[in-house]
Formats: sequence, C-alpha cells, structure tokens
Amino acid sequence: METTARRTRVIIADDESIIRMDLREMLAHLDYDVVGEASDGMAALELTERLRPDLVILDIKMPGIDGIEAAERVAERRLAPVVLLTAYSERHLVERAKSAGVSGYLVKPFRESELTPVIELALARFNDVQYLKHEVEQLRDALETRKLIERAKGILMEIHNLKEADAFSRMRRTSMDNRKSMREVAEAILLTYQIETRNP
Repeated sequence: METTARRTRVIIADDESIIRMDLREMLAHLDYDVVGEASDGMAALELTERLRPDLVILDIKMPGIDGIEAAERVAERRLAPVVLLTAYSERHLVERAKSAGVSGYLVKPFRESELTPVIELALARFNDVQYLKHEVEQLRDALETRKLIERAKGILMEIHNLKEADAFSRMRRTSMDNRKSMREVAEAILLTYQIETRNP
C-alpha cells in the first residue's frame, strides 16, 4: 500500500498582493501547500499561531510589525522556520535579521528554481536547531535531577545515619514501591525535610 508524503504547509506574508500571488503560484507548482496569506506581520503571526505551518515566508518590510519582528516572535515560540524576503537595497536589515532566528533568505526578484533549495535548507536547519535545544533541555533536566537526588541522599545519610549506598538504595526502593521517579522521591524528601526543620 502506497503512502503519499504530506506536503509542506507554508504561510506567506507580503504587503504587495502581486508578489503574494506570484509566490503562491510558484510554491503550488513546486508542490508546496500554501495554507495562509497575510499582508502584514501581525496577521502573519496570528495565522502562524493558529495554523502551525511547516514554514513561514515573510517580507521584511510590512506595515505594523515588520517581517523581522514577526520572525523573532515566531522563532521565540518555536512555531516554524522563517524565510525572509529581502531586496538588495535592504541589505542592512539582514544584519538585524541574523539575531531574529531566521532560517533562510530570498532576494527579490527571485526565480522559482531558487525556492526549493532555500526552503529545504531552512526546514533542515530548523529541525537541527530544535533537536539541539531538546538535547540541551534534557541534559539540563538530568543535571538538575542528579543534584536533587544528591541533596536528598545527603539528608537521609544525616538523619538516619546511613552510608551513601544505603541511602541511595532506600530512595530507589521507595521509587519502585510507589512507582515514582527518583526525582519525585528526592523532591518529596527535600520538602519533608524543609517542613520538619521549619516546624521542629
């Protein structure tokens, strides 16, 4: 049984309707699915939050919040990769866009043949960044868990006059008996200790 790959869903935003129309036609011809269009940055942001596309293409200069500010907000919320439309006269704005989390650029006037490489690279770069952020969060969480376990173990050793291995074994047994994670057990020990030392 054949499965058809899901088409990449794209939102496009440009205050010039002719550019939006050209871009929509090019993307459709390249088999991308344009799920929303906007003529300003705020509308593009609202559409992105509501529709959760795979990619957002934003013109830099738009009324209200511009493409760079919209891109920054999209990137902060990790909603989708952003490709910015820019012109040679706007090269100085690219410097501002670098820190906005933009995944790619298209220079106007652009040809259809330029779209796919920029889009695919932006999607790949975004996925790589999301993966790395996830890895960093997991490592941070693991480190925090380890610190909590060490502190809880120290409290058990002090209160019950246990050796380190015995304190750890007691925590592990509690974890298994109550079907709680080691972090939850450690947090419970620390909380109980705080309450008891405050109210002797």
